[in-house]
Amino acid sequence: MKHIIIAACLTLSATPVLAQTPPVDDAPGRDLIEEGTKLFLRGLLREADPAIRELQDLANNVGPALQMLREEMGPALAQIMSQIDDIANYQPPEILPNGDIIIRREPDAPAYVPPAVTNDDIEL
Repeated sequence: MKHIIIAACLTLSATPVLAQTPPVDDAPGRDLIEEGTKLFLRGLLREADPAIRELQDLANNVGPALQMLREEMGPALAQIMSQIDDIANYQPPEILPNGDIIIRREPDAPAYVPPAVTNDDIEL
């Protein structure tokens, strides 16, 4: 523990000395590397701009449709899900010739236990 405290004190005491030393700017090519990096990033953003705009347009078009789907279908889907014990116990939906949709229970699924009906579930 003493070693950690001594190391921390030495580090903190050396910090003002490091802060007062002028930056060394004799690294050749440093400005060229920075300029090259800036040019590379600008080019990358220029290339990505159409894709970003396309994604924004898609979000603007799909957003209202998803909102409408949530508002209209949300309550019906919530009611169906409240009656299903585990979605893995059911086969994919089957559409009959008359348009009815049947969702069959898997033959090896455990016995279905309907949810208990409470007074809150009864509509008047």
